[in-house]
Amino acid sequence: MKVDGVAYRSIWRDPSETTVTVVDQTLLPHRFDTLKLMNVADAIDAIKRMVVRGAPLIGVTGAYGYAMALRDNPSDANVDAAFDAINAARPTAVNLRWALEIMRNEVRELAPDDRAVAAYVAADRLRAEDIETNGTIAEHGAKLVREIYEANGRSRPVNILTHCNTGWIACVDWGTALGVVYRAHDDGIPVHVWVDETRPRNQGASLTTWELGSHGVPHTLVVDNAGGHLMQHGQVDICLVGADRVTASGDACNKIGTYLKALAAKDNNVPFYVVLPGSTIDWSIDDGVAEIEIEERASDEVTHISGISGDGSIVKVRLAPKGTKAGNPAFDVTPARLVTGLVTERGVAEASRAGLLGLYPEKA
Repeated sequence: MKVDGVAYRSIWRDPSETTVTVVDQTLLPHRFDTLKLMNVADAIDAIKRMVVRGAPLIGVTGAYGYAMALRDNPSDANVDAAFDAINAARPTAVNLRWALEIMRNEVRELAPDDRAVAAYVAADRLRAEDIETNGTIAEHGAKLVREIYEANGRSRPVNILTHCNTGWIACVDWGTALGVVYRAHDDGIPVHVWVDETRPRNQGASLTTWELGSHGVPHTLVVDNAGGHLMQHGQVDICLVGADRVTASGDACNKIGTYLKALAAKDNNVPFYVVLPGSTIDWSIDDGVAEIEIEERASDEVTHISGISGDGSIVKVRLAPKGTKAGNPAFDVTPARLVTGLVTERGVAEASRAGLLGLYPEKA
């Protein structure tokens, strides 16, 4: 995707270097800047502070962090120690563990002196695969948007409701749910996006609006609680959300508030699709509510908010009375019964074990 006419991806490295550069998402939308990650500690910090965020990008960042860890210490002990340290940075998104398992399997049997080179090759491959995968997901999802446009007699734009940010800066490029929007828009299908603000970190208000505006996609920012009202009044044709983990039975764990959107969609007969790469499926669990660890983040994300002041500086201000205790579960789980379908790089599946195995028979 382009920023001010310049093509960017969310993470990259110069082939001659062993460091990586990322877009610093904590500064958006007020300032576009990048940050160089020099070592594994930088990668872990970037994941924890949400300099990088979005399950696919977290996975790729973790892979490069692992490569940097082996660059600095390729010992047998660090093969597992680096894995554990990086994996602990964000416990909910399964892509991180998935990427690290691939990395560890690539290097475990190699001689220590050969591990770093192999790790960088593997990380570069995961980055390239993420771009290709999300481009294919976008094509499958855009067909659903086109079907709605045709069913409406091509009389008006397709109204899409999103939650959180699922665009190119949540992946390496394209995005998941927002990638579908880009593909449909680029294919000439008129679309309009209702953008949830997505409290408490406001990824919709700050990141999704910035992305859509940069790409020229019509959109309107709404408060999180407006989604049900819009659906009741026929102003939403389809809900498209991403996921940080999907169970083998089709339960979807995503940014807190997604479950409420799914309930409203079910009550108003609005199709609700979860858009994800196969790497987001956790085949080891079935009951998302009971088995997925939900990350509890810092309370100041709820009690405070960041914005830009009159002099152009980015400031953090308190919303709640000083000393207020705040809970901050970062994710919730939408049961498969509320999900119309799962859009993946292999096509669209029913949200069930049978549906997923129809696309991924090798997991049977």
